[in-house]
Amino acid sequence: MQNQASYITFLTRLADNNLILGHRLSEWCGHGPELEQDIALINVALDLIGQSRFLYQKIGDLEQKTEDQIAYFRDAGQFYNLLLCELPNEHFGTTILRQYLYDQFHYLVLEQLISSSDEFLVSYAKKSIKEVEYHVMQSKAWVIRLGDGTEKSHQKIKASLDKLWPYTDEFFMMDSVEDPLLEAEKIKKQWLVKVNQTLSEATLEAPEQTWPQKGGKWGKHTEHLGFILADMQFLQRAYPDAKAW
Repeated sequence: MQNQASYITFLTRLADNNLILGHRLSEWCGHGPELEQDIALINVALDLIGQSRFLYQKIGDLEQKTEDQIAYFRDAGQFYNLLLCELPNEHFGTTILRQYLYDQFHYLVLEQLISSSDEFLVSYAKKSIKEVEYHVMQSKAWVIRLGDGTEKSHQKIKASLDKLWPYTDEFFMMDSVEDPLLEAEKIKKQWLVKVNQTLSEATLEAPEQTWPQKGGKWGKHTEHLGFILADMQFLQRAYPDAKAW
């Protein structure tokens, strides 16, 4: 059984991944390449933010805080999301590939948590995996469509793959917080099989791994997170007692 501090850190990492990536996806609202995809991206964002709220509420119960205090009154160094989740959207191909790489990892994490001895984690995983199964299906289909599409779409998503791939190693850099709850090597092996199958269908190939980008889950971030938080937290910090009508 983990101590409470490690347990809270574990929950916070899960929640922060979903909140920050959900916020990134919400930036596409009204800007999608087609109406159906615009709506799909926002629905995924809502799913992820809903999952983060479920986790923040649990953390709040343990720390005697509200979910708003946890989400809106921490600085960048107190967020523990993966670096991949905070990277800019750039063009649609970059967004959808970032989403697929995370979705496939996210699904495998939830699959393991369903077998956890922790009742809360089991409840969270069973509820969330139904949504994430759709996320994988949707993002995977678009990666294949773009990779095996026109020459232009192929070249653009290939460039995105080269750029994003170094951030994927952080998925599997697990420490004493995660080791009791997740099997990193098993997740990595399954993830590589699934991702390489998808890339093959998309006529793409995983790049040679370069220097891995890491630090997010330990509070060390790119400059991009600060801009996300400035946007996301402004209202609550400027008007901390504001209430919705």
